[in-house]
Amino acid sequence: MKQSLVQPSLDYTVNETPWAAPSDNAYYLDRQAKFESNARSYPRRLPIAIRRAEGIYVEDTDGRRYIDCLAGAGALALGHRHPVALAAVRDILADGTPWQTLDLTTPVKDRFVEELFATLPQEFTDHARIQFCGPSGADAVEAALKLVKTATGRRSILAFHGAYHGMTHGALGLTGELGPKLALSGLMADVHFLPFPQAYRCPFGLGGSGGWQASATYIEYLLDDSNSGIAPPAAVILEPVQGEGGVIPAPDPWLREIRRLTRERGIPLILDEVQTGIGRTGRMYAFEHADILPDVLVLSKAIGGGLPLSAVVYHEVLDRWQPGAHAGTFRGNQLAMATGVATLRYVQEQRLDRHAADMGQRLQGHLRHIQADFPILGDVRGRGLMIGVEVVDITAPDRTGAPPPCRELARRIQTECLRLGLILELGGRQGGVVRFLPPLIVTAVEVDQIAEIFRDAVQATAHHAG
Repeated sequence: MKQSLVQPSLDYTVNETPWAAPSDNAYYLDRQAKFESNARSYPRRLPIAIRRAEGIYVEDTDGRRYIDCLAGAGALALGHRHPVALAAVRDILADGTPWQTLDLTTPVKDRFVEELFATLPQEFTDHARIQFCGPSGADAVEAALKLVKTATGRRSILAFHGAYHGMTHGALGLTGELGPKLALSGLMADVHFLPFPQAYRCPFGLGGSGGWQASATYIEYLLDDSNSGIAPPAAVILEPVQGEGGVIPAPDPWLREIRRLTRERGIPLILDEVQTGIGRTGRMYAFEHADILPDVLVLSKAIGGGLPLSAVVYHEVLDRWQPGAHAGTFRGNQLAMATGVATLRYVQEQRLDRHAADMGQRLQGHLRHIQADFPILGDVRGRGLMIGVEVVDITAPDRTGAPPPCRELARRIQTECLRLGLILELGGRQGGVVRFLPPLIVTAVEVDQIAEIFRDAVQATAHHAG
Protein backbone atom coordinates (compact mmCIF):
# COMPACT_ATOMS: atom_id res chain seq x y z
CA MET A 1 0.00 0.00 0.00
CA LYS A 2 1.29 3.43 -0.89
CA GLN A 3 2.25 5.42 2.18
CA SER A 4 1.36 9.05 2.77
CA LEU A 5 4.16 11.56 2.50
CA VAL A 6 5.58 11.96 5.99
CA GLN A 7 6.90 15.27 7.29
CA PRO A 8 7.63 14.89 10.99
CA SER A 9 7.58 17.71 13.49
CA LEU A 10 10.12 18.62 16.11
CA ASP A 11 7.62 18.02 18.91
CA TYR A 12 8.98 14.82 20.42
CA THR A 13 10.50 13.75 23.71
CA VAL A 14 14.24 13.24 23.97
CA ASN A 15 15.58 11.01 26.72
CA GLU A 16 18.36 12.71 28.62
CA THR A 17 21.80 11.33 27.79
CA PRO A 18 25.28 12.08 29.11
CA TRP A 19 25.98 14.28 26.05
CA ALA A 20 22.76 16.26 26.34
CA ALA A 21 23.84 18.55 29.19
CA PRO A 22 22.27 21.97 28.62
CA SER A 23 24.73 24.52 27.23
CA ASP A 24 24.48 27.22 24.60
CA ASN A 25 25.94 27.56 21.12
CA ALA A 26 28.86 29.67 22.29
CA TYR A 27 29.98 26.97 24.71
CA TYR A 28 30.13 24.22 22.07
CA LEU A 29 31.58 26.44 19.34
CA ASP A 30 34.34 27.56 21.67
CA ARG A 31 35.16 23.95 22.55
CA GLN A 32 35.07 22.97 18.88
CA ALA A 33 37.55 25.71 18.03
CA LYS A 34 39.90 24.39 20.72
CA PHE A 35 39.66 20.71 19.74
CA GLU A 36 39.10 20.57 15.99
CA SER A 37 41.29 21.14 12.99
CA ASN A 38 41.73 24.50 11.31
CA ALA A 39 40.33 22.78 8.20
CA ARG A 40 36.80 22.78 9.63
CA SER A 41 34.55 24.74 7.31
CA TYR A 42 30.79 24.77 7.91
CA PRO A 43 30.92 26.15 11.48
CA ARG A 44 32.76 29.24 10.22
CA ARG A 45 29.74 30.25 8.14
CA LEU A 46 27.04 28.53 10.18
CA PRO A 47 28.05 29.13 13.82
CA ILE A 48 25.52 26.90 15.58
CA ALA A 49 25.62 23.71 17.64
CA ILE A 50 22.79 21.40 16.64
CA ARG A 51 20.92 19.83 19.53
CA ARG A 52 18.25 17.84 17.72
CA ALA A 53 16.63 17.48 14.33
CA GLU A 54 13.50 16.09 12.71
CA GLY A 55 12.27 16.26 9.13
CA ILE A 56 13.49 19.45 7.47
CA TYR A 57 14.07 21.19 10.81
CA VAL A 58 17.01 21.41 13.20
CA GLU A 59 17.22 23.04 16.60
CA ASP A 60 20.37 24.49 18.13
CA THR A 61 21.53 24.43 21.73
CA ASP A 62 20.10 27.92 22.22
CA GLY A 63 16.67 26.49 21.43
CA ARG A 64 16.36 28.21 18.04
CA ARG A 65 14.69 26.34 15.21
CA TYR A 66 15.86 26.40 11.57
CA ILE A 67 14.71 25.10 8.21
CA ASP A 68 17.59 22.97 6.95
CA CYS A 69 18.29 23.65 3.27
CA LEU A 70 21.75 22.12 3.55
CA ALA A 71 20.51 18.63 4.55
CA GLY A 72 23.92 17.03 4.94
CA ALA A 73 25.05 18.52 1.60
CA GLY A 74 22.13 16.71 -0.01
CA ALA A 75 22.64 13.39 1.77
CA LEU A 76 19.38 13.58 3.73
CA ALA A 77 16.84 12.90 0.99
CA LEU A 78 14.14 12.25 3.60
CA GLY A 79 15.40 14.80 6.08
CA HIS A 80 16.45 14.06 9.63
CA ARG A 81 15.24 10.97 11.51
CA HIS A 82 12.57 10.00 9.02
CA PRO A 83 10.24 7.27 10.39
CA VAL A 84 11.10 4.75 7.66
CA ALA A 85 14.82 5.17 8.31
CA LEU A 86 14.32 4.89 12.07
CA ALA A 87 12.29 1.72 11.60
CA ALA A 88 15.03 0.22 9.44
CA VAL A 89 17.66 0.95 12.11
CA ARG A 90 15.49 -0.54 14.84
CA ASP A 91 14.96 -3.69 12.79
CA ILE A 92 18.70 -4.12 12.26
CA LEU A 93 19.42 -3.59 15.94
CA ALA A 94 16.76 -6.14 16.91
CA ASP A 95 17.43 -9.02 14.52
CA GLY A 96 21.12 -9.72 15.13
CA THR A 97 22.42 -8.40 11.82
CA PRO A 98 26.09 -7.41 12.08
CA TRP A 99 26.91 -3.73 11.63
CA GLN A 100 29.99 -4.15 9.43
CA THR A 101 30.87 -7.06 7.14
CA LEU A 102 33.67 -5.82 4.85
CA ASP A 103 32.54 -7.16 1.46
CA LEU A 104 31.01 -10.37 2.78
CA THR A 105 27.42 -10.60 1.65
CA THR A 106 24.30 -10.54 3.83
CA PRO A 107 20.55 -10.61 3.19
CA VAL A 108 20.52 -6.85 3.87
CA LYS A 109 23.21 -6.22 1.28
CA ASP A 110 21.42 -8.41 -1.24
CA ARG A 111 18.19 -6.45 -0.74
CA PHE A 112 20.04 -3.16 -1.07
CA VAL A 113 21.58 -4.10 -4.42
CA GLU A 114 18.22 -5.30 -5.68
CA GLU A 115 16.52 -2.08 -4.54
CA LEU A 116 19.25 0.16 -5.97
CA PHE A 117 19.21 -1.60 -9.33
CA ALA A 118 15.42 -1.23 -9.43
CA THR A 119 15.88 2.56 -9.43
CA LEU A 120 18.13 2.43 -12.50
CA PRO A 121 17.20 1.91 -16.16
CA GLN A 122 17.02 -1.81 -16.91
CA GLU A 123 19.13 -1.30 -20.03
CA PHE A 124 21.94 -0.29 -17.66
CA THR A 125 21.44 -2.85 -14.90
CA ASP A 126 21.13 -5.78 -17.33
CA HIS A 127 24.90 -5.44 -17.82
CA ALA A 128 25.90 -3.83 -14.53
CA ARG A 129 28.29 -4.70 -11.73
CA ILE A 130 28.55 -2.91 -8.39
CA GLN A 131 31.58 -2.16 -6.22
CA PHE A 132 30.98 -0.98 -2.67
CA CYS A 133 33.53 1.55 -1.50
CA GLY A 134 34.55 3.36 1.65
CA PRO A 135 31.80 5.56 3.06
CA SER A 136 32.55 8.73 1.08
CA GLY A 137 31.75 9.72 -2.48
CA ALA A 138 35.41 10.64 -2.93
CA ASP A 139 36.44 7.03 -2.33
CA ALA A 140 33.94 5.90 -4.95
CA VAL A 141 35.51 8.37 -7.39
CA GLU A 142 38.92 6.86 -6.61
CA ALA A 143 37.52 3.41 -7.32
CA ALA A 144 36.03 4.58 -10.61
CA LEU A 145 39.40 5.98 -11.69
CA LYS A 146 41.20 2.72 -10.92
CA LEU A 147 38.48 0.77 -12.70
CA VAL A 148 38.72 2.67 -16.00
CA LYS A 149 42.51 2.86 -15.98
CA THR A 150 42.73 -0.88 -15.42
CA ALA A 151 40.14 -1.66 -18.10
CA THR A 152 41.56 0.64 -20.78
CA GLY A 153 45.27 0.53 -20.00
CA ARG A 154 45.29 4.33 -20.37
CA ARG A 155 46.14 7.04 -17.85
CA SER A 156 44.69 10.41 -18.93
CA ILE A 157 41.39 11.63 -17.46
CA LEU A 158 39.31 14.47 -18.91
CA ALA A 159 37.43 16.55 -16.33
CA PHE A 160 35.71 19.94 -16.43
CA HIS A 161 36.14 23.46 -15.17
CA GLY A 162 33.96 23.95 -12.10
CA ALA A 163 33.93 20.25 -11.21
CA TYR A 164 33.90 18.91 -7.67
CA HIS A 165 34.66 15.23 -7.13
CA GLY A 166 36.01 15.09 -3.58
CA MET A 167 39.03 15.79 -1.41
CA THR A 168 41.14 12.64 -1.74
CA HIS A 169 44.25 12.46 -3.93
CA GLY A 170 42.71 11.53 -7.26
CA ALA A 171 39.35 13.19 -6.68
CA LEU A 172 40.95 16.51 -5.74
CA GLY A 173 43.07 16.28 -8.87
CA LEU A 174 39.80 16.22 -10.85
CA THR A 175 38.29 19.15 -8.96
CA GLY A 176 38.23 22.61 -10.48
CA GLU A 177 38.38 24.75 -7.35
CA LEU A 178 41.95 25.92 -6.76
CA GLY A 179 41.72 26.74 -3.03
CA PRO A 180 42.27 23.22 -1.61
CA LYS A 181 44.91 22.43 -4.28
CA LEU A 182 47.31 25.36 -4.04
CA ALA A 183 49.13 24.15 -0.93
CA LEU A 184 49.61 20.63 -2.32
CA SER A 185 51.95 19.06 -4.80
CA GLY A 186 51.89 15.71 -6.52
CA LEU A 187 48.16 15.50 -7.18
CA MET A 188 47.07 12.90 -9.71
CA ALA A 189 48.85 13.47 -13.02
CA ASP A 190 47.37 13.46 -16.53
CA VAL A 191 44.18 15.29 -15.64
CA HIS A 192 43.04 17.71 -18.33
CA PHE A 193 40.25 20.24 -17.81
CA LEU A 194 37.66 21.10 -20.43
CA PRO A 195 35.11 23.96 -20.61
CA PHE A 196 31.76 23.16 -19.01
CA PRO A 197 28.86 24.91 -20.77
CA GLN A 198 26.73 27.37 -18.88
CA ALA A 199 24.36 30.07 -20.01
CA TYR A 200 25.12 32.80 -17.48
CA ARG A 201 28.91 32.78 -17.74
CA CYS A 202 29.59 31.02 -21.04
CA PRO A 203 33.34 30.28 -21.34
CA PHE A 204 33.08 31.01 -25.06
CA GLY A 205 31.11 34.24 -24.62
CA LEU A 206 28.21 32.79 -26.59
CA GLY A 207 25.62 31.35 -24.19
CA GLY A 208 22.56 29.36 -25.20
CA SER A 209 22.87 26.65 -27.81
CA GLY A 210 25.92 28.36 -29.28
CA GLY A 211 27.79 27.89 -26.03
CA TRP A 212 27.19 24.17 -25.58
CA GLN A 213 27.76 23.51 -29.28
CA ALA A 214 31.12 25.32 -29.10
CA SER A 215 32.06 23.19 -26.08
CA ALA A 216 31.10 19.95 -27.83
CA THR A 217 32.93 20.95 -31.01
CA TYR A 218 36.06 21.85 -29.05
CA ILE A 219 36.02 18.52 -27.19
CA GLU A 220 35.52 16.52 -30.37
CA TYR A 221 38.37 18.36 -32.06
CA LEU A 222 40.63 17.76 -29.06
CA LEU A 223 39.85 14.04 -28.99
CA ASP A 224 40.70 13.65 -32.67
CA ASP A 225 43.73 15.95 -32.74
CA SER A 226 46.96 13.96 -32.87
CA ASN A 227 48.80 17.09 -31.69
CA SER A 228 46.51 17.88 -28.75
CA GLY A 229 49.22 16.93 -26.27
CA ILE A 230 46.78 14.69 -24.43
CA ALA A 231 47.18 10.92 -24.51
CA PRO A 232 44.03 8.92 -25.35
CA PRO A 233 41.93 9.21 -22.18
CA ALA A 234 40.93 6.43 -19.84
CA ALA A 235 37.67 8.27 -19.16
CA VAL A 236 35.70 11.48 -19.22
CA ILE A 237 34.19 12.33 -15.83
CA LEU A 238 31.49 14.92 -15.20
CA GLU A 239 28.58 15.92 -12.97
CA PRO A 240 25.25 16.22 -14.83
CA VAL A 241 24.61 19.18 -12.53
CA GLN A 242 27.70 20.77 -11.06
CA GLY A 243 27.00 21.26 -7.35
CA GLU A 244 29.90 22.87 -5.52
CA GLY A 245 30.80 24.56 -8.81
CA GLY A 246 27.69 26.72 -8.52
CA VAL A 247 24.64 24.55 -9.35
CA ILE A 248 25.18 24.51 -13.11
CA PRO A 249 23.03 22.00 -15.02
CA ALA A 250 24.64 20.52 -18.11
CA PRO A 251 22.43 21.13 -21.17
CA ASP A 252 20.72 17.91 -22.21
CA PRO A 253 21.80 18.09 -25.87
CA TRP A 254 25.41 18.70 -24.77
CA LEU A 255 25.28 15.58 -22.56
CA ARG A 256 23.98 13.60 -25.50
CA GLU A 257 26.89 14.87 -27.60
CA ILE A 258 29.42 13.94 -24.92
CA ARG A 259 27.86 10.48 -24.75
CA ARG A 260 28.12 10.15 -28.54
CA LEU A 261 31.72 11.35 -28.64
CA THR A 262 32.87 9.01 -25.90
CA ARG A 263 30.97 5.99 -27.19
CA GLU A 264 32.28 6.37 -30.75
CA ARG A 265 35.85 6.56 -29.46
CA GLY A 266 35.61 3.81 -26.85
CA ILE A 267 36.14 6.21 -23.94
CA PRO A 268 34.32 5.29 -20.70
CA LEU A 269 31.97 8.02 -19.47
CA ILE A 270 31.91 8.40 -15.67
CA LEU A 271 28.92 10.28 -14.29
CA ASP A 272 29.37 11.57 -10.76
CA GLU A 273 25.86 11.53 -9.26
CA VAL A 274 26.96 11.65 -5.65
CA GLN A 275 24.78 14.72 -5.05
CA THR A 276 22.29 14.52 -7.92
CA GLY A 277 21.25 10.88 -7.52
CA ILE A 278 18.04 9.53 -5.93
CA GLY A 279 15.44 12.05 -7.04
CA ARG A 280 17.29 15.28 -6.27
CA THR A 281 16.98 16.83 -9.75
CA GLY A 282 13.41 15.75 -10.52
CA ARG A 283 14.35 12.35 -11.94
CA MET A 284 15.80 9.40 -10.05
CA TYR A 285 19.12 10.18 -11.74
CA ALA A 286 20.12 13.39 -13.47
CA PHE A 287 21.39 11.57 -16.56
CA GLU A 288 17.80 10.50 -17.27
CA HIS A 289 16.91 14.08 -18.26
CA ALA A 290 19.19 13.67 -21.29
CA ASP A 291 18.10 10.07 -21.97
CA ILE A 292 21.65 8.72 -21.87
CA LEU A 293 23.39 5.90 -19.99
CA PRO A 294 26.81 6.11 -18.34
CA ASP A 295 29.52 3.50 -18.44
CA VAL A 296 30.32 4.19 -14.78
CA LEU A 297 27.99 5.73 -12.19
CA VAL A 298 29.38 7.08 -8.91
CA LEU A 299 26.92 7.18 -6.00
CA SER A 300 26.93 8.16 -2.34
CA LYS A 301 25.07 10.61 -0.05
CA ALA A 302 21.34 9.76 -0.38
CA ILE A 303 21.83 6.06 -1.19
CA GLY A 304 22.60 5.36 2.48
CA GLY A 305 19.47 7.04 3.78
CA GLY A 306 21.59 9.57 5.66
CA LEU A 307 24.23 7.08 6.84
CA PRO A 308 27.67 6.71 5.19
CA LEU A 309 27.69 4.57 2.06
CA SER A 310 29.11 4.80 -1.46
CA ALA A 311 29.24 2.58 -4.52
CA VAL A 312 30.25 2.46 -8.15
CA VAL A 313 27.87 0.83 -10.65
CA TYR A 314 29.43 0.12 -14.02
CA HIS A 315 29.16 -1.85 -17.26
CA GLU A 316 30.39 -5.41 -16.95
CA VAL A 317 32.81 -5.01 -19.87
CA LEU A 318 34.97 -2.85 -17.59
CA ASP A 319 35.12 -5.49 -14.85
CA ARG A 320 38.74 -6.41 -15.52
CA TRP A 321 40.39 -5.50 -12.24
CA GLN A 322 41.65 -8.20 -9.91
CA PRO A 323 40.36 -9.26 -6.46
CA GLY A 324 41.39 -6.67 -3.88
CA ALA A 325 41.98 -3.95 -6.48
CA HIS A 326 39.80 -1.67 -4.37
CA ALA A 327 38.92 -2.23 -0.75
CA GLY A 328 37.87 -0.45 2.43
CA THR A 329 37.01 -1.46 5.99
CA PHE A 330 33.63 0.23 6.07
CA ARG A 331 32.29 -0.81 2.66
CA GLY A 332 30.01 -3.31 4.41
CA ASN A 333 27.97 -0.80 6.44
CA GLN A 334 24.81 -2.81 7.12
CA LEU A 335 23.01 -0.01 8.96
CA ALA A 336 23.47 2.26 5.94
CA MET A 337 22.31 -0.46 3.56
CA ALA A 338 19.17 -0.98 5.65
CA THR A 339 18.34 2.73 5.79
CA GLY A 340 19.28 2.90 2.12
CA VAL A 341 16.71 0.22 1.23
CA ALA A 342 14.05 2.07 3.22
CA THR A 343 14.92 5.39 1.58
CA LEU A 344 15.07 4.05 -1.97
CA ARG A 345 11.69 2.34 -1.53
CA TYR A 346 10.09 5.43 -0.03
CA VAL A 347 11.42 7.74 -2.73
CA GLN A 348 10.02 5.45 -5.41
CA GLU A 349 6.67 4.72 -3.73
CA GLN A 350 6.01 8.39 -3.02
CA ARG A 351 7.47 9.51 -6.38
CA LEU A 352 9.64 12.01 -4.58
CA ASP A 353 11.51 12.62 -7.81
CA ARG A 354 8.34 14.14 -9.27
CA HIS A 355 7.68 15.92 -6.00
CA ALA A 356 11.20 17.39 -6.16
CA ALA A 357 10.51 18.60 -9.70
CA ASP A 358 7.27 20.30 -8.60
CA MET A 359 8.74 21.83 -5.44
CA GLY A 360 11.87 22.92 -7.31
CA GLN A 361 9.76 24.65 -9.95
CA ARG A 362 7.77 26.36 -7.20
CA LEU A 363 10.90 27.53 -5.39
CA GLN A 364 12.57 28.75 -8.58
CA GLY A 365 9.42 30.70 -9.38
CA HIS A 366 9.61 32.45 -6.02
CA LEU A 367 13.32 33.12 -6.45
CA ARG A 368 12.84 34.63 -9.90
CA HIS A 369 10.24 37.01 -8.50
CA ILE A 370 12.73 38.05 -5.82
CA GLN A 371 15.44 38.39 -8.48
CA ALA A 372 13.25 40.83 -10.41
CA ASP A 373 13.26 43.17 -7.41
CA PHE A 374 16.93 42.84 -6.46
CA PRO A 375 19.60 43.23 -9.18
CA ILE A 376 22.26 41.73 -6.87
CA LEU A 377 20.71 38.35 -7.73
CA GLY A 378 22.31 37.79 -11.10
CA ASP A 379 21.05 34.32 -11.96
CA VAL A 380 18.64 31.67 -10.69
CA ARG A 381 19.29 28.14 -11.94
CA GLY A 382 19.12 24.48 -11.09
CA ARG A 383 17.09 21.33 -11.44
CA GLY A 384 14.53 19.92 -9.05
CA LEU A 385 15.52 20.65 -5.46
CA MET A 386 19.10 21.53 -6.39
CA ILE A 387 18.98 25.27 -6.93
CA GLY A 388 21.53 28.07 -6.96
CA VAL A 389 21.22 31.84 -6.88
CA GLU A 390 24.31 33.71 -8.04
CA VAL A 391 24.90 36.92 -6.10
CA VAL A 392 26.75 39.60 -8.07
CA ASP A 393 28.44 42.95 -7.75
CA ILE A 394 26.39 45.19 -10.04
CA THR A 395 28.92 48.03 -9.74
CA ALA A 396 31.70 46.21 -11.57
CA PRO A 397 30.80 44.39 -14.82
CA ASP A 398 33.47 41.99 -16.06
CA ARG A 399 34.88 41.84 -19.58
CA THR A 400 31.85 39.93 -20.86
CA GLY A 401 29.50 42.61 -19.55
CA ALA A 402 28.09 40.38 -16.81
CA PRO A 403 28.56 41.47 -13.19
CA PRO A 404 31.11 39.35 -11.29
CA PRO A 405 30.13 37.04 -8.43
CA CYS A 406 30.25 38.70 -5.02
CA ARG A 407 31.32 36.54 -2.09
CA GLU A 408 30.78 39.31 0.44
CA LEU A 409 27.12 39.87 -0.44
CA ALA A 410 26.46 36.13 -0.66
CA ARG A 411 27.88 35.65 2.84
CA ARG A 412 25.77 38.51 4.18
CA ILE A 413 22.66 36.87 2.73
CA GLN A 414 23.66 33.52 4.22
CA THR A 415 24.25 35.12 7.63
CA GLU A 416 20.96 36.98 7.51
CA CYS A 417 19.11 33.81 6.49
CA LEU A 418 20.62 32.00 9.47
CA ARG A 419 19.49 34.81 11.77
CA LEU A 420 15.98 34.45 10.37
CA GLY A 421 15.92 30.65 10.74
CA LEU A 422 17.11 29.28 7.40
CA ILE A 423 20.30 27.24 6.84
CA LEU A 424 21.83 27.65 3.38
CA GLU A 425 25.27 26.96 1.97
CA LEU A 426 27.42 28.82 -0.56
CA GLY A 427 29.34 27.54 -3.56
CA GLY A 428 30.39 28.48 -7.06
CA ARG A 429 33.08 30.84 -8.26
CA GLN A 430 34.37 33.02 -5.42
CA GLY A 431 31.69 31.47 -3.20
CA GLY A 432 29.10 33.75 -4.78
CA VAL A 433 26.27 31.24 -5.25
CA VAL A 434 23.65 30.63 -2.55
CA ARG A 435 22.63 26.98 -2.71
CA PHE A 436 19.28 25.37 -1.85
CA LEU A 437 19.32 21.62 -1.06
CA PRO A 438 16.26 20.94 1.10
CA PRO A 439 15.14 17.38 1.82
CA LEU A 440 12.91 15.93 -0.89
CA ILE A 441 9.98 15.77 1.55
CA VAL A 442 9.72 19.58 1.76
CA THR A 443 6.12 20.73 1.32
CA ALA A 444 4.68 23.59 -0.71
CA VAL A 445 3.98 25.56 2.47
CA GLU A 446 7.59 25.11 3.57
CA VAL A 447 8.89 26.10 0.14
CA ASP A 448 6.91 29.32 0.47
CA GLN A 449 8.42 29.90 3.92
CA ILE A 450 11.93 29.33 2.58
CA ALA A 451 11.35 31.88 -0.17
CA GLU A 452 9.88 34.40 2.25
CA ILE A 453 12.86 34.17 4.59
CA PHE A 454 15.24 34.44 1.65
CA ARG A 455 13.47 37.56 0.38
CA ASP A 456 13.74 39.20 3.80
CA ALA A 457 17.43 38.33 3.96
CA VAL A 458 18.12 39.70 0.48
CA GLN A 459 16.18 42.86 1.26
CA ALA A 460 18.16 43.43 4.46
CA THR A 461 21.44 42.77 2.64
CA ALA A 462 20.58 45.05 -0.29
CA HIS A 463 19.52 47.83 2.08
CA HIS A 464 22.78 47.52 4.01
CA ALA A 465 24.85 47.44 0.82
CA GLY A 466 22.98 50.34 -0.77
